[in-house]
Amino acid sequence: MTLMPLSSPSVAAVLFKAACPDCRARFELSAGALRLAIGASRRTTFYSFTCPECGNAVRKPAGERIVELLTGGGVRTLRLHSTV
Repeated sequence: MTLMPLSSPSVAAVLFKAACPDCRARFELSAGALRLAIGASRRTTFYSFTCPECGNAVRKPAGERIVELLTGGGVRTLRLHSTV
């Protein structure tokens, strides 16, 4: 799935183009419909959303570029901390 902002961050409403891996629907999501979790490694850094077509929860890995796009677009971010 390719995640791309459809509008400039200076515009009030940023939309992201997304697709569901389960039902294969393609749609646009607002920043409020996405969640970003940043962990200590690539395995624990991901974004998630609920597919508006089928209702399934979708979780995808988020590399550096995706993290930049999502944080720049106003997506709520959760920083995961590990306990030792």
